[in-house]
Amino acid sequence: MADLLDLSMREAAAAVRRKEVSPVELARLSLERIAADEPRLHAFARLTEARAMAAAKQAEREILAGQWRGELHGVPVAVKDLYDMAGLPTTCSSKVRHDHLAAADSACVERLEQAGASIVGMTHTHEFAYGIATPTTGNPWNVEHIPGGSSGGSGATLAARGCYMAMGTDTGGSIRIPAAVCGTVGLKPTYGRVSRVGVASLSWSLDHAGPLARTVADCAVTLGALAGFDARDPGSADVPVGDYLTELEHGVKGLRIGVPRNFFFEHVETEVEAGVRAALATLQKEGAELVEVEIPMADMISAIEFGLCMPEASAYHRTMIRERAELYEPDVRTFLEAGMMIPAVDYIAALRQRTLMQAAWRTMFEANGLDALIGPAVAAVAMRRDQPTLTWPDGTEETASSVYVRLSAPANVTGTPSVSVPCGFGKGGLPVALQVMGRPFGEARILRIARAYERTVDWSTRKPSR
Repeated sequence: MADLLDLSMREAAAAVRRKEVSPVELARLSLERIAADEPRLHAFARLTEARAMAAAKQAEREILAGQWRGELHGVPVAVKDLYDMAGLPTTCSSKVRHDHLAAADSACVERLEQAGASIVGMTHTHEFAYGIATPTTGNPWNVEHIPGGSSGGSGATLAARGCYMAMGTDTGGSIRIPAAVCGTVGLKPTYGRVSRVGVASLSWSLDHAGPLARTVADCAVTLGALAGFDARDPGSADVPVGDYLTELEHGVKGLRIGVPRNFFFEHVETEVEAGVRAALATLQKEGAELVEVEIPMADMISAIEFGLCMPEASAYHRTMIRERAELYEPDVRTFLEAGMMIPAVDYIAALRQRTLMQAAWRTMFEANGLDALIGPAVAAVAMRRDQPTLTWPDGTEETASSVYVRLSAPANVTGTPSVSVPCGFGKGGLPVALQVMGRPFGEARILRIARAYERTVDWSTRKPSR
């Protein structure tokens, strides 16, 4: 019976549709697995067992009556502890919000439940999504190492087979970082593609909502349920939603993939670079054309990311930090207090530089006729939980935050879609990942390329020992 939890989301959904397994059985198995793993992983801020079982029972009735809603119907999923669920706490894994109760469901929770999903719980985040470690949670491949952040709970429970999909948020890589270091797939859609209504903000001009799952196809299915304009979200884009599955299996023959000659392969662990280079060679063998490109404004990426994120986060927390400063964790409080010291002229300069960078990336894609750009998702495998910095072979020391945000930030600054996909294992047997970045609203194309690679390897079927 436990083998059911090793299925992909689409495989589990197909079994449910064929009435080979009940949604109630899947929900129970998921909750049992989570309960067994929690003493070791601490991936969940809270479980939502009653709501999950009620949704599963409803799904069972509907499917038995021939009313199948799609490939999320009757499937156990989780959401990050930033997504409001009516009547439940949304604490953002922080003591600051210990008394917060959501008045309504977030837009993503609404859409997931409309698709028939059973939400089994809310996963831990680095406090207020402001970090890359998620210190409450262990990496299931080795609990002495970080699960990434800020959506660390989502990455950990997925890798441990606690559920079939888990929602994350991504401001500087917070979907793709935990996906990369936990060995799952993580999709950051285009800015404005998925509504953020009812999701606690870190930096409103950089925040994205999106899924982590065990396969590329599972992310495609989830995006299909979530994508679309929402007038309640000022950043939502009124752009038609396509079918993300139509071209998923079309392969890469004739597609042009950019390979960065600068930035993305600088200060990267040997095993990480080797995994990504091998994946590129595989895609070339499958028929893709590889094109070397220069990443524009590379020296400005981190400055723009933090120049926007820090003051926007501090503005969001302005009242809370005045009233409850002592309840914040020291690292997050330090970031928030530092953000309050950034002059408005510097913030405005970062806004201007972002506009220039977005234009430069459009030119890079158009001038080279690129369908996508591929590089490492993160520069290193999961660091130890007690490791604040990483020292590179040339003696350069880099903070943990920079190690993981550095390569994921470009897709946040430009707002372009990016998907992280496992591409091997590095030191200590920890996962390695690549990321496929595309043109705005080009999710179908990057998912197609990611799937073309994924189907040549078996990384998505590998799981940590328990």
